[in-house]
Amino acid sequence: MNCPACGQSMKEIKIQDITVDACVGGCGGIWFDWFELKKVDEPHEALGEELIHVERDESIVVDRQRKRECPRCNGQKMLQHFASVKRKVAVDECPACGGYFLDYGELNQIRDQFDTEEERHQAAEALFDDMFDEGLSEIGEESEIRTERARGLARIFRFLLPSYYLPGKQKWGAF
Repeated sequence: MNCPACGQSMKEIKIQDITVDACVGGCGGIWFDWFELKKVDEPHEALGEELIHVERDESIVVDRQRKRECPRCNGQKMLQHFASVKRKVAVDECPACGGYFLDYGELNQIRDQFDTEEERHQAAEALFDDMFDEGLSEIGEESEIRTERARGLARIFRFLLPSYYLPGKQKWGAF
């Protein structure tokens, strides 16, 4: 497998129950298959310690803004997004296979953001509450007003046009 950042051949590194691909001697990037990153993204997870300092060639400079292709899926462009709600570390993720590519140093930055998964969820909930609670309650109130108006109109039409006048509901007439 070739590195999506610098194009060099990546080396498989087996750490207990996961195998990642690292650009050893190249740019120092790491490829995580689906759900492997979750096993090393917190400081208390010992598996991640071995991956923090991948040997790299400092003369290799990579363009972190360039769209990269997934090293597993032929021709599939990866998407860049932030690894957490703190919006400090942008990672590359393949939409087809769910793998992640982290540039050198990004794993360490991700591990430094939250101590546990619970802290990560609490931070996400707090952000969503700040961003959406007021707007969602306004939408809910507006929705209730519109629903009540629609019910009022339905009552008026039921009064004015009983069901036996509606097309297809009566057995007689030209309707």
